[in-house]
Amino acid sequence: MGVLATVAGPLGNFTSNSSLPVTIAASFTSFILVAVVLNVLKQLLLKKPNEPPMVFHWLPVIGSTVTYGMDPFAFFFANQKKYGNVFTFILLGRKMTVCLDTVGNNFILNGKIKDVNAEEIYSPLTTPVFGKDVVYDCPNSKLMEQKKFVKFGLTQEALRSYVSLITQECEDFIKRHKAFKGQKGTFDVTKVMAELTIYTASRSLQGQEIRNSFDSKFAELYHDLDMGFSPINFMLSWAPLPHNRARDNARETMIKLYSELVRKRRSGTEKKDSHDMIWHLMDCKYKDGTPVPEHEIAGIMIALLMAGQHSSSSTIAWIILRLAQNSHLVEELLAEQKAVLGEDLPPLTMEDLQKLPFHLQVVKETLRLHAPIHSIMRKVKQPLVVDGTNYVVPTSHTLISSPGFSAQLDTHFVNPAVWDPHRWDADQHQYDEERDEANDEKIDYGWGVVSKGTNSPYLPFGAGRHRCIGEQFANLQLQTILVAFVREFKFRNVGGSKDIIGTDYASLFSRPLAPGIVEWERRGSEL
Repeated sequence: MGVLATVAGPLGNFTSNSSLPVTIAASFTSFILVAVVLNVLKQLLLKKPNEPPMVFHWLPVIGSTVTYGMDPFAFFFANQKKYGNVFTFILLGRKMTVCLDTVGNNFILNGKIKDVNAEEIYSPLTTPVFGKDVVYDCPNSKLMEQKKFVKFGLTQEALRSYVSLITQECEDFIKRHKAFKGQKGTFDVTKVMAELTIYTASRSLQGQEIRNSFDSKFAELYHDLDMGFSPINFMLSWAPLPHNRARDNARETMIKLYSELVRKRRSGTEKKDSHDMIWHLMDCKYKDGTPVPEHEIAGIMIALLMAGQHSSSSTIAWIILRLAQNSHLVEELLAEQKAVLGEDLPPLTMEDLQKLPFHLQVVKETLRLHAPIHSIMRKVKQPLVVDGTNYVVPTSHTLISSPGFSAQLDTHFVNPAVWDPHRWDADQHQYDEERDEANDEKIDYGWGVVSKGTNSPYLPFGAGRHRCIGEQFANLQLQTILVAFVREFKFRNVGGSKDIIGTDYASLFSRPLAPGIVEWERRGSEL
């Protein structure tokens, strides 16, 4: 009682003599101090020897979140130096166990369904965007069938037709966009390339009807849907926030639009197009013989559009920014086109892309250094022993891998922080992707045979059952846009600077910070 009276007496006098705002402020400060003390004691006294080391921080919940949100790769490098390739930190109140490098990528990305789960992590974020019964809002076996439907729709014939469609979109875009008026000027790369890739992805993957809609209301709907990927929605996707209400309205409008297109095709008034993804999905059936319902076709089409635009938007923006930083390489790319395709630069074909290795190397190097997704997460379903360690990760943890991190290690690449497309030259012998792909174990998750990716430090499209099925399309789209812009423009940084802007990690998808201003000059009669 003596101790209680000693504390309570002054505390009572303080609260009775202080204003309400002062009392509230003092209470909040006291709460933070107590939380810090308890958090430190918990980390020091309750540490379990068989669990991965905990990144020590003062503040519960937000301590590591702040650092991580600023630059996840810097966070990974700093803590790898202290703790090795396996460590745990707290993100929004959750324990996140990071497993780095190729061993960590394999451990997480090729984990068995009974051990790790992606649906529980991503469904709260993606289901309100794509709708019910597709992607992560269905059993994994059904998702694998949906991936097979889409992959088999991306036939060689379809991909071949996309080259001319994307080229035409680029040419029309350059002619009409206000940023490219006159013979020279500047443009905001991040903003402009995001707009262009919406047009190229929608025209190629979605058809003329959807593409035409993007000049009006559809673009606004897409933006509202895109806001559904705000990181806060990992925890508050259900909350009646303004961006969530706009997301839900946009989703229902787009599902209705796609459903109408399905019914229009079923009415028999349109000629069937074998390259049309909606037609293809209408012909698909699940293993039990069930046709794909209208709302699932709509959800798959929404997911396909966003997948075809998000990472490509970021990557092509980085490509232009890097070429502006290294303007001599723009001329090297043009020289390759002229040497291989002819001085007159004929219309591009898919076969031509295979003859332009340096264009592909520019894409590959950009994906290596600027991974569109910095972290991939999985829920732990049963206690797991981390490969090569004695650490046991409990079911209360979430696993994180970072393929983009392994691609920045000097154990795999010489001078990894330097953007150098020539590191992929055949005579450099830095890293043989084709050799790793050929020697790697193959597996079929239900949508075609792929390598497991266990040996590779370079995994821009992921690995395992959730590996991106749009890899061919992404490379085709990026190279085709690159060819078109190299033919039309010279690029350089404003004032000839050799600097490069930073990365925006505020979203689920990393991208260049905006604005990213670059100088352009239209090519003259030399073509």
